[in-house]
Amino acid sequence: MKNKRNPNAISEKGLKTTLIGIVVSALLAIVKALGGIFGHSYALIADAIESGTDVVTSGVLWVGLKWSTKPADENHPYGHGKAEALVALGISLALVGAAFIIIKDSISHIQNPHKTPAPYTLIILVVVVITKELLYRFVLKTGNEIQSGAVKADAFHHRSDAITSVAAFIGISIALWGGKGYEVADDYAALIAAAFIIYNAYGIGRPAIGELLDEALEPEFHKEIILLAEQIPGVQRVEQCHARKMGSAYHVDLHIWVDGELSVEKGHQIAHKVKDRLIESISQIIDVHIHIEPG
Repeated sequence: MKNKRNPNAISEKGLKTTLIGIVVSALLAIVKALGGIFGHSYALIADAIESGTDVVTSGVLWVGLKWSTKPADENHPYGHGKAEALVALGISLALVGAAFIIIKDSISHIQNPHKTPAPYTLIILVVVVITKELLYRFVLKTGNEIQSGAVKADAFHHRSDAITSVAAFIGISIALWGGKGYEVADDYAALIAAAFIIYNAYGIGRPAIGELLDEALEPEFHKEIILLAEQIPGVQRVEQCHARKMGSAYHVDLHIWVDGELSVEKGHQIAHKVKDRLIESISQIIDVHIHIEPG
């Protein structure tokens, strides 16, 4: 039976969104790095580092999405969808790495105070926060539409960048308002930003690990599958229902009970009807494997 879902078309949408994120993040990273260097703001430089990780991880995501659309083969009968979860986990680890770099350098700058940041760095940060928040919403919308954990992880990476920019804005504002002696507010802002980055990294990495380990999906998802299957004439009940997430798609395993007096051909027809109903009703389901039990 042919699948009714086109994972390649879905991935193309994710690839286009990711490419936009790469271009925007690269431009912002350059602007923030230059602003931080010439404006004497380590919080802004730390923010540029975070944007730099956006570029790298979005690039990895782009490669991962490409890889995940490869068709199933002899060595990968369920396809390559878990490449997305690996990418999401990679993004999480990259965020943690960037956070620790920021923490290390912030502590060093607190111990060795620098010049007060330039006022124009605040203008840069306002532009960055607005741009990154809009990019976050755009990428998250796509991630929800195609049910891609990796794309949604990339969206939260953009949100974490916006948060670090807000923290930098607050720190620089305090440094400018307080004057001499308050320069370290800029560095403390970078530390706060690093804490937010680690928090987001956990939020991205935890679901990715669950997917890689075939963790059970939400009970409501299983209930919906069972309800749809038991509505098919000839299905007495569903004995077992398991589902695994493969990137933006789901593979479902079912054990259904039918009348034991039915012919093999009739039982096979019922199984096909169940499969058709599930794939038509739940767009994320890419395949259904059904075992028939005689009732």
